[in-house]
Amino acid sequence: MKLLLTSGGVTNPSIRDALVGMLGKPISESDALFIPTAQWGQPACSPQTVWRSTRDGDALVWLGWKSVGVLELTALPSIAEERWMPWVRDADVLLVDGGEARYLCTWMERSGLTALLAELPDTVWVGVSAGSMVMTPRVGREFLDWQPDGPDDTLGLVDFSIFPHLDYPGWSENTLDAARRWAECIPGRSYAIDDQTAIAVVGDRVEVVSEGHWERFDR
Repeated sequence: MKLLLTSGGVTNPSIRDALVGMLGKPISESDALFIPTAQWGQPACSPQTVWRSTRDGDALVWLGWKSVGVLELTALPSIAEERWMPWVRDADVLLVDGGEARYLCTWMERSGLTALLAELPDTVWVGVSAGSMVMTPRVGREFLDWQPDGPDDTLGLVDFSIFPHLDYPGWSENTLDAARRWAECIPGRSYAIDDQTAIAVVGDRVEVVSEGHWERFDR
C-alpha cells in the first residue's frame, strides 16, 4: 500500500501532485472510498461533522474522483466479507478522515480491514490527521480522547509518529512547543506537520511534501 499521510488533506498543488504520482493516473480516472469512522471516537465530532466532511470535503472527497463511496468500518462486521472486500479491492484510493486514531485502529482491526491491507500493494491510502496517525507506532497520550487511560499504540505500518495540525489557528495545544514536548515521549523518529504538509511513503522511501511548516524530531 502507498501512503499519503496528511494533516489537513490534499490542500495544495504539491500534495496533489504527490497523490497523482502514487495513483499513476489522473484523479478523474480513479475510484475512491471515504472512511469517516475515526470521527465517532472523537468527542469533538458529531453526525453534523461527518456530514460536513462529505458535503464540504474539498481537500479529500471533492477532488474530482471518477467515483466516491462511503465505507463505514463499524458496519462491516455485520455483513459478509465477500460483500465488502471487493469494494475495497476495486478502489484506487482510500480516503481516511480524521477523528480519534485509537478508535480508528480498533475498528480497522475488528472489521478485518487491517488484515486486508497487505493484499493492496497498489492502493493509495490518503489519511487526514487521525487517518494518518493510525499508521504510526504510537500517537502519544496527548491524542487519546476516546480512552484517555488506554494504550497509545497504533498499527505501526510506518516507523515514525505524527503530530498533526501544527500551529493551527486558535489551537493552543498544537504549537511547536507542544509538539516538542510530545516528541520527548515518542521513541525514535517523529514529525510535526501543518495542514499544508504531507508525508509520502512508497516502499522504503519516505518523503516530506510541503508548502508549509514541519519539524522532524529524533529521540
